[in-house]
Amino acid sequence: MADTLHDKLRASLSAAYTIDRELGGGDMSRVFVATDTALGRTVVIKVVADGLLEGLSVDRFTREVKVAARLQQANIVPLLSAGNANGVPYYTMPFVDGLSLRARLATGAAMPIGEATHVLRDVAKALAYAHAHGVVHRDIKPENVLLSGGTAMVTDFGIAKALTASRTQDGTDVNTTGVGTLTSVGTSLGTPAYMAPEQAVGSEVGLRADLYAWGVMAYEMLTGAHPFANRATAAKLIAAHIAEAPVPISTKNAAIPPALANVVMRSLEKDPEHRPASANEILSALDGVVTPGAVSGERQLLGAAQRATGSRRVRTLGISAGIAVALIAAAGIWWANRGARAQSSAAEMTSRASSGSRKKSPLTLTSSQRKRAFEM
Repeated sequence: MADTLHDKLRASLSAAYTIDRELGGGDMSRVFVATDTALGRTVVIKVVADGLLEGLSVDRFTREVKVAARLQQANIVPLLSAGNANGVPYYTMPFVDGLSLRARLATGAAMPIGEATHVLRDVAKALAYAHAHGVVHRDIKPENVLLSGGTAMVTDFGIAKALTASRTQDGTDVNTTGVGTLTSVGTSLGTPAYMAPEQAVGSEVGLRADLYAWGVMAYEMLTGAHPFANRATAAKLIAAHIAEAPVPISTKNAAIPPALANVVMRSLEKDPEHRPASANEILSALDGVVTPGAVSGERQLLGAAQRATGSRRVRTLGISAGIAVALIAAAGIWWANRGARAQSSAAEMTSRASSGSRKKSPLTLTSSQRKRAFEM
């Protein structure tokens, strides 16, 4: 299939892209790195996964992606284009040089609170912007958060909605049982580990479903474990999201500031009405979070370089100040010596003048005396 898919992409997209390599993929897509031949830039081409192609309207999918492509914000990876590669729907976005939050969490340890708060704030900013423009993500998870240059960026905005909207015309949906796979119940698509209760039972999905997923992700980042980590199947995960209360996050990590623990646990409420009303409310709550040592996540991500630069600056200023002091001291010594030399020269000139005035001028001497004076 891989060779067939490569062939389809090359045959259909060769005029615009050179396919470089496959990165792998997730539940919704297979991911390829390519070069935009017109601009010479590196892009990512995502092809809808095989398991989601049945009953999919490519034209409708493309229209839905175009809606999400209007999102332009610093914490959102923009969608560039969408189309049909010999019957296979695809979409493109810029290649982000960094790593996913999933890779960052691979050690299984909790992230430093300041760093986690910085990432969570960036994700909340992306959600606030998208929700204000009528786009709900529906699949917030660490795999869809990319970390690059001290900034967290959310990818695949609108794709879950596009897939849902473009494959429900015949009333059928794909259901899978793997914990990490894309699952649909009713008309909702999402990842079981991060799926809001209302999404899991097929109810209408609003922006607060994204806030629930944000809370699950926050819990995992701050404790090193998913709130329902011991559920081995998608069905058990979904049941836990619907009916089980997670252990309070402060019990798992007592160092988490109360304001942060509170907004995370509020985001995990089963009833959407009990969650924060918006991502902006989450941002306001995060503004009140004081991390240990009052060190922000951005400073934790970039602080080493800044501190090194600062140390060099301090050393440079210290050296410059030392040189300035030395120069001033040297100038003072030179000026004092110059004054002493000037005074000495003046005294010597005065002494010579006095001595000369006591001698008779040759013009007042007798002729014999002038002769002896000039012969001297």
